[in-house]
Amino acid sequence: MGRSVRSDLAAEVHAFLREGGAGEIPGVRWREEQRGAVTVTRVEILDRRGEAAMGKAPGTYVTLESSQLRRRDRQVQEAVARLLAEELAGLLRLESDALVLVVGLGNWNATPDALGPRVVGSILVTRHLGEFAPREVAGRLRPVCAVAPGVLGLTGIETGEIVRGIVDRVRPAAVVAVDALASRSVARITTTIQLTDAGVRPGSGVGNHRTEIDRETLGVPVTALGVPTVVHAATIVEDALERLREGEDGPVRTALAGLDQGESRRLLREVLPPAVGDLMVTPKEIDVLMDDLSRVVAGGINGALHPGIGGENLLRYWE
Repeated sequence: MGRSVRSDLAAEVHAFLREGGAGEIPGVRWREEQRGAVTVTRVEILDRRGEAAMGKAPGTYVTLESSQLRRRDRQVQEAVARLLAEELAGLLRLESDALVLVVGLGNWNATPDALGPRVVGSILVTRHLGEFAPREVAGRLRPVCAVAPGVLGLTGIETGEIVRGIVDRVRPAAVVAVDALASRSVARITTTIQLTDAGVRPGSGVGNHRTEIDRETLGVPVTALGVPTVVHAATIVEDALERLREGEDGPVRTALAGLDQGESRRLLREVLPPAVGDLMVTPKEIDVLMDDLSRVVAGGINGALHPGIGGENLLRYWE
């Protein structure tokens, strides 16, 4: 059965292609390591061959994943925040006094899409402090500014236009953009954080494609952070059919085994109402999970941008 890859996560797309028999993908390099309770996966899309195979822009994609984030394990949250700070600092590679703009993408009125605005609310902004910061603190603070520009439906302005206008005026050395993502696996919802230096296209995870926010459109490096908060309903159905197809012998397996790729897609279109194709699914406890993950992401960003403050307990320090 031919299944589509509906995911914003490069590591997930790469694993899907490999499991489908693609083997080593030309133009793509990857490795995985275990850091305590956190699995760190690095996918590098090197050229146009990798871009065509993966359906993603060339760049480095780092994924931090731990199922214990769903269990609200405080030690794991702090470990993820520290790893996030480490990885983000490595992608940014900035001088200690370089100005950074943090952009929280998404709709603050919709919980699964509110990651960006919630993270911005916990960012330590320092650009306005200047000479007013105490001497013993000023040397440890990077100039940081932050904004949650909303979405087109709330402002009537393309998010990319708003961010580009701010960048032109403020002139940051780099932009860190935070957005909610879509996964093809329910297990990865709020258990995974992806970082990439390839920028971001707001709304891409829910099929609402907007203007890219990347180095090409802004003129400065853009590092994007995201957490999957939704999964396509149609993907859940496809996976269920696949499990039935590979399950124990029976009439259902026999019927599905006889379907080719085209017939499988036609079957889904007949069984599922048209609206289901655009339906997104999120956990019932998404409010609590979003509070936790926004705090973890904000702690990691603060730790990366202000390495002289926070120490080992990033979450405790920023609360």
